[in-house]
Amino acid sequence: MDLLRSLPIGLYLEKPITWLHQLDPRVKLVWLMTFLLAPLLSNPIWRLFLVGLLIFLTFAAKIPLRVWKQQMGWLLTLCVLVFIITTLTPDGLGITSQPRLPETEFSLPQPNNYQYVLVDKGRLFITRRSLDLGVRVSTLIFVLIYSTNLYLLTTAPEEITAGLEELSEPLRRLKIPITEIMLTLTLSLRFIPLVLEEIQNLARSIRTRAINWQKLGIKRSLQVCLVVVEKLLENLLMRAEEIAIAMEVRGFTTPNEHRVQWHQLRLIRWDWIALGMLIPFWCARFFLGGM
Repeated sequence: MDLLRSLPIGLYLEKPITWLHQLDPRVKLVWLMTFLLAPLLSNPIWRLFLVGLLIFLTFAAKIPLRVWKQQMGWLLTLCVLVFIITTLTPDGLGITSQPRLPETEFSLPQPNNYQYVLVDKGRLFITRRSLDLGVRVSTLIFVLIYSTNLYLLTTAPEEITAGLEELSEPLRRLKIPITEIMLTLTLSLRFIPLVLEEIQNLARSIRTRAINWQKLGIKRSLQVCLVVVEKLLENLLMRAEEIAIAMEVRGFTTPNEHRVQWHQLRLIRWDWIALGMLIPFWCARFFLGGM
């Protein structure tokens, strides 16, 4: 299994360039925060709408199916499992369900067909509260993870840091080292693939040695794991030192003296349209999404 292709962490889709790639990173960051905040205190219908909207954006941007399938297949599986487990789990309310109709033949007209217990077949017991909780938890996991992944998938690390630096510009008045923080964030985003590569190489080296873990026992297996972790840290520190030496050789002393403008941020027509769509989105959130 190739970790660099199967995990969504820090992965950027260079080709094909979609219309999501062409949006300003600041606009995409605002929409990301919108997707992170919109599910809060919302009803299940609105959360299902957010899931559908994210999937629609994925297909509308024409992101290749191989990327979407490899990146988010495990997330969909996780959300479905969470939904099933949460729905079948007791709702936690210490109440006894009673029939709405009297046991005698005398009956009164009922205003509606409301039932708290939806399914009651032995161990298969589903209530309205457990179903509502299952939808809320599973959709929240999907929206939080997939919206972040879609942002990283269509935004280069340099664009992310450039957008954050522009938005954090007012903090300079408080003498906060914004440039140093953004440079550290850029290096961190670029360092994530190196970490995955080192983990992948160590995993392959262990696999090629065909270690019989059952014969080793628990104690020796832990010793082997500690050796692997020590080697991983050693390789990562060596990579970090190589990056630091390369920056010093190229004359990087302080970020303010040797700044590299990766992207010239400028809002175009489609960016303003995307920002304008925030107004009807939040209006629908407050009027239809509940509180």
